[in-house]
Amino acid sequence: MGIIGGSGLSRYPELVVSDVVVLDTPYGKPSAAITIGKLGQSEVAFLPRHGDNHAIAPHKINYRANIHALSQLGVTDIIAVAAVGGITADFGPGALAVPDQLIDYTYGREQSFYSDDFSVDKHIDFTWPYTESLRQNILQAATTKQLKVIAGATYGAVQGPRLETAAEIRRMAQDGCDMVGMTGMPEAYLARELELNYATLAVVANWAAGIAEGELTMQQISETLVDGIDNIRLLIAGVIALHQS
Repeated sequence: MGIIGGSGLSRYPELVVSDVVVLDTPYGKPSAAITIGKLGQSEVAFLPRHGDNHAIAPHKINYRANIHALSQLGVTDIIAVAAVGGITADFGPGALAVPDQLIDYTYGREQSFYSDDFSVDKHIDFTWPYTESLRQNILQAATTKQLKVIAGATYGAVQGPRLETAAEIRRMAQDGCDMVGMTGMPEAYLARELELNYATLAVVANWAAGIAEGELTMQQISETLVDGIDNIRLLIAGVIALHQS
């Protein structure tokens, strides 16, 4: 099991660490050293996508190196934690969700491992961008832990690092997006190319631009994330327990 940490989750204190691995890949270095340890009886690899000190902007993350490094270590399943902005009514601050669809608004990011070695067989189906069995494991863990998790949503992946304009959020709402984040792509697709199971576990940190009155501040976002990330850890522990059984 691999865990990719997002905003609010650059460390994983519950992990009983056995090794810290510094890897290189054909695509460069990942965001940080990968921490390997145990949660319960299962071995887990943890990688903070923004680096140890959250110093890598969303559009500067080496997504190819991150996903390839986890694959090199033998990871087969990835839970990607994401802090997002809420767009539609059910996705207020603190809500947890396991999206089942996404729309990609990013640009200029390396989208594929096959950019320089392309052939016709590299057109890979992406109709359902998240692995359904892993999504269901997260939802089952939510039931076990008595946590409310929204079972389906559309994640809109934007470029960042700036937050969006109110007009952009209105457009995304019209497109069918329930939440907005900056790291969902190309991460999900790269995992698909390497045939890794991948699911996003999202915590809503704030209402997206123009949804609520007032200016968005990082202090408000950080405060909301504290409880949300605690619940994320509970859910991951539940998924690990299912994995062990």
